[in-house]
Amino acid sequence: MVISAVYVRPQKLEEAVELMSTDTWRILAGGTDIYPSIGENELKTSFMDLTNVSSLKGITEDQFFWRIGALATWADLLKTKLPPAFDALKQAAREIGSIQIQNRATIVGNICNASPAADGVPPLMILDAGIELTSINGLREVALKDFITGNREIARDKNEIVSCIKVPKIDLGSRSVFKKLGVRKYLVISITMVALKLSIGESGTIKRATLAVGACSAVAKRLLELEYLLEGKTTAEAGDLINDTYLADLTPITDVRATANYRKVATKILIQRSISSFENRNQDG
Repeated sequence: MVISAVYVRPQKLEEAVELMSTDTWRILAGGTDIYPSIGENELKTSFMDLTNVSSLKGITEDQFFWRIGALATWADLLKTKLPPAFDALKQAAREIGSIQIQNRATIVGNICNASPAADGVPPLMILDAGIELTSINGLREVALKDFITGNREIARDKNEIVSCIKVPKIDLGSRSVFKKLGVRKYLVISITMVALKLSIGESGTIKRATLAVGACSAVAKRLLELEYLLEGKTTAEAGDLINDTYLADLTPITDVRATANYRKVATKILIQRSISSFENRNQDG
């Protein structure tokens, strides 16, 4: 096999950014999507391996944000002590591939892959996550909902590197849940998935609701009308309010895993189950 590609492994982010401005590179981090896509084909793209850039590793916090570095893996996430609002993201982490994949695959890679069934997207959407991009021109931040623009399409310029995912320290004391439906429990592509974050007051009513659905549109979607509807209701009342009207923004497809109609019905049930899972939890402020 003739190797026509170039492979580089920069030591610092500044070096990587400089290289990005000089050529077109395919970025390698965890590699769990890239390696299978290459298979036995001839390498025609130049690869930049970021795994030696220490500043991109880990999950850190400052006064205003939690930062999930570009090299932070799903296993890193599970090991990190995080506020309750991250519970949905941790639940998604446990269902992404095998333990070996969780040890290698990066959270940022899951977002940049931009699959409609990317398990990390709905839990990050309910956290109002933003994407930080670094280039020779400086930093740029894009809301996650605007970063993924379509199936396998993202708003990253060719000279930019996603340096981290930023989660604002807002409403992180609220509880969250992630529910995924597939043909089996693990090692499966989602038929539909739901991430829900609720803040429940002392009276037992929902003060704030944030809800996102994945695998039922080209891009995961927040159901804003349904979020507004849930506010002021008890969890017992809220489940009965879910109907097709509030799922109208979803555009599921029919494929080998499920029909479009099945996906919508299943999504409604997952939302109801997600809401009911809060009934026995401790109330939060």
